[in-house]
Amino acid sequence: MCSDTVKNMSKQLDALKDAALMPLWHDSDARPEVLPALAGNEACDLLIVGGGFTGLWAAIQLKERQPDADIVLIEKTFVGDGASGRNGGFLSTSIAHGESNVEARFANETEQLEAAGEQNIRELLETLERYNIDARYEQVGETEVALDEEAAGRLYEEYRALKNDGEDVVWFDKQAIRDNIKTDSFFAACWHRGGQDGVVDPARICWGLREVLLNRFAVRIYEGTEMTSVKPLGKDEMLTVCTGGEIRSNKVLVATNAYTSPVGKVNRCVIPIWDYQLATEPLTDQQIENIGWGLPESRHALADYNNMFHYFRLTKDKRITWGGGGAVRYYFNRGIDPKYMDAPARHEQLAREFFDMFPQLEGEIRFSHKWGGIIATSTRFCMVPGVAYNGRLAWSVGYTGHGVSASRFGARVALELLGYHPSDIVRLKFVTRKAIPWAPEPVRWLGVRITQFELERADRNGGKRGLWLKLLDSLGLGFAC
Repeated sequence: MCSDTVKNMSKQLDALKDAALMPLWHDSDARPEVLPALAGNEACDLLIVGGGFTGLWAAIQLKERQPDADIVLIEKTFVGDGASGRNGGFLSTSIAHGESNVEARFANETEQLEAAGEQNIRELLETLERYNIDARYEQVGETEVALDEEAAGRLYEEYRALKNDGEDVVWFDKQAIRDNIKTDSFFAACWHRGGQDGVVDPARICWGLREVLLNRFAVRIYEGTEMTSVKPLGKDEMLTVCTGGEIRSNKVLVATNAYTSPVGKVNRCVIPIWDYQLATEPLTDQQIENIGWGLPESRHALADYNNMFHYFRLTKDKRITWGGGGAVRYYFNRGIDPKYMDAPARHEQLAREFFDMFPQLEGEIRFSHKWGGIIATSTRFCMVPGVAYNGRLAWSVGYTGHGVSASRFGARVALELLGYHPSDIVRLKFVTRKAIPWAPEPVRWLGVRITQFELERADRNGGKRGLWLKLLDSLGLGFAC
């Protein structure tokens, strides 16, 4: 190993050594005190299990439409602790993980799903404004960047198709994108400028919704409370046993996403994929100028145009968050233990890849935070709703990394499946078609590892999919987004 390589590795490790093992979003003065756990028995109309986006949005939407609804919400740890407080904060109009996924799986419902996505993000932002929730929203759109000439060609074809369909997209050739963001890694970019896509602080959304539910709508929220079992009680009630007591309710909405629940049908819908991120310390004005990314017209929210893509953005206080790529992992037998958040090899990999893209920052900046979070991945790569016990228990899980805004729509679907103000939405195949369940272990682990390897190989080979990926495509299991 040459001395320059050793020096670079030393600088990368040095940049990581003092990083706090916690999500950037949790390290905030806005973080509220944890609420008391359930200590006794309760009764309510609707029990919501899970204090992330889906559970919180379900409570807000039902209370706004039905103020007299009596709601209890329980959360195993604290509100915003799961995927909802550990993601990259990318707000997307899509509710089905992008146009390619919709065309591959729900081609006959493209218009309905697009309209529903636009309505969903519009209403989401209106809710934040109505209740004065400062989510640090920036309407920057979404920008995909090509990392080689072959990817630039494929991205350009996609851009032309979008342009022909009337989409508000902007093309950057190699020189144009490098004028915007100073890195030799970029060969082209497509900026999805239209709509209300952008970036947010996800934990602030969770905590803002929590305060509205507590103080305006009198929803009873118990943190530090885990559901241990749920079953029907007679013809009209459900009995949920929790740590700390029992809750009788007319209906139950399960919003546990990737976390294992006592409901087997929910667990079979998704697997937990760990994704890892870094956040830099705040950049100086000179460092921002060196990468050319801080001007109002160039504050793009970025993702590289790969199967195993990185996503990265600037925060309001001039940090860069950086995650994804090949650092994602599935751990055998649905590993969800918090110990997996501390993954030195994954964080070191992300640091190397970060400085490969922005070498002018190497030795100049340090990482302030490193963390991991669980993505709930379904076999159709978007949310999976469902209902059981004659309409008394429903769920929406499996957002596959696109849940910051899609989870609000998932909450709406789950409520409608429970009979709360149902609309034509519940008749869409997007809702009624069941997802293929994941295979049991060890087939599941082996299949995921092979698929990740093949996706990475396709990225190295100009997007060409090998026999394994083509087989998955033919079975409707291919990563189509």
